[in-house]
Amino acid sequence: MAKRFAAMRAVACLAAGVIFATTAAAQPRAPSDAQLQAAAQASFPEFFELLALPNDAIVPADIRRNADWLQRAFERRGFAARQLPNDGKPMLFAEYGKPAPGRKTILFYMHFDGQPVLPEQWSQPDPWQAMVKARDASGAWTPVPTERLRSTPVDPELRVFARSASDDKGPIVMLLAAFDALRAAGIEPAIHVKVILDSEEEKGSPTLGAVARAHADLLRADGLVLFDGPRHPSNRPTLAFGNRGVAMATLTVHGPRAPLHSGHHGNYTPNPAQRLAALLATMKDDSGRVIIAGYYDGIVLSDAERAILAETGDDEAAMRDRVGIAKTDAVAPNYQEAMQYPSLNVRGLQSAAVGDKAANIVPHKAVAELDLRTTPEASPERLFALLRDHVQRQGWHLVDGEPTDAERAAHDRIATLAYGGGSRAVRTPMDAPIGVWAHTALRRTFGDAPAMRPVRIRMMGGSLPTDELVDALQVPFVIVPPVNGDNNQHSFDENIRVGHYLDGVRMAAGLLTTPFETRAPK
Repeated sequence: MAKRFAAMRAVACLAAGVIFATTAAAQPRAPSDAQLQAAAQASFPEFFELLALPNDAIVPADIRRNADWLQRAFERRGFAARQLPNDGKPMLFAEYGKPAPGRKTILFYMHFDGQPVLPEQWSQPDPWQAMVKARDASGAWTPVPTERLRSTPVDPELRVFARSASDDKGPIVMLLAAFDALRAAGIEPAIHVKVILDSEEEKGSPTLGAVARAHADLLRADGLVLFDGPRHPSNRPTLAFGNRGVAMATLTVHGPRAPLHSGHHGNYTPNPAQRLAALLATMKDDSGRVIIAGYYDGIVLSDAERAILAETGDDEAAMRDRVGIAKTDAVAPNYQEAMQYPSLNVRGLQSAAVGDKAANIVPHKAVAELDLRTTPEASPERLFALLRDHVQRQGWHLVDGEPTDAERAAHDRIATLAYGGGSRAVRTPMDAPIGVWAHTALRRTFGDAPAMRPVRIRMMGGSLPTDELVDALQVPFVIVPPVNGDNNQHSFDENIRVGHYLDGVRMAAGLLTTPFETRAPK
């Protein structure tokens, strides 16, 4: 593959070697579309090299190899880069140039670790060896020659399949390619650029906050951009101003000391699976709304915010069709508003066995695993406390672990509710300077046609480690997701659409060449 890309690598090296012009006023505003496409296509060799490096965060040696590769890649483009110690799994910091009077500093966050892989599930020999694929006449993804990535213009419907192609190595190389395009055009960034690359995002970023606090002076910035995640389903450029957090909980309903013969004990010994189902049913009404007292307290949407949310243009009918449901939960009138409320999700149930392993028993316990998606108004601790109070008001006696004989004799309904940790939701006001700047950059880059007008999302449903950086650095942020929504991230056959890759390079270049402005775009 290296031989196939020899010519492209030469172009990339040439672009990386161009010296920036010294007079900013004489420079064009941004690279041309041709320069951006050339830089994007020239970046594919490096992209494939990076994808070939396994990156599961449980293997420190693999993480170090990725960090070493990335450090060299940033240094080739004139960055000062250094690895930040992290118990054998270093994070990477890179900075371009020095702060200049009147020039704002933007910190870009991405991560280079990925989810584990099960190679046998993938539709290719090796998840770490990227393959280019196109749909055949039947709609199946079929390998095609890698050389097709060199065509001009390149087919935007091609896809690159490999672990971390979209989450999150693709966005890292998009940023690198954007710098190559700027250099080829002789353009200086309009902002002072810093980069932090996380090495354990897929493990919940357990140390990101500590690393950020230890290097707060190094990471200090006027704004934070998280360059991660999928664009809106409409594929319009997307800005998200917040993300929900998550609280994990395990609810165990205890029954008899051991499983009992259902013929001898049915109608006599209470069944914990039945009781758990009844307890869960007290937490939501038939419309899907959480009815735990106080769960939605503090959630207020202004008319202006509702109007912006409505502008996203979600095709609700298509969403229902895609997921295979006839009716949605009635928490809010539409998808975007629903994401502004905390949720309560039963993510798993277990009691004895089913199928050919099922036995005629009254089980001795039943377990529900819950995830509670949080909002800035509803912290993990508050939601868990509300859940705990609710369970107790239903007549349940809560114990830690297995109940004692004395507890079994004294209480009819016994349960354990364990807190599994959580992360806070964070949100930046939609009219904050960081949001105005990013919105301006995307509109300047993609134009103002309705089909490409940026989508603004007040708060996305998924969770990111944003709270760790925001808490440590006290910095406003915006999320700029660049990849295709159907990328299979976290699953087998992860991929990135080439058209989204090219757009991601344009998006990064647009951010780099737009001065930080506080006035709203016209």
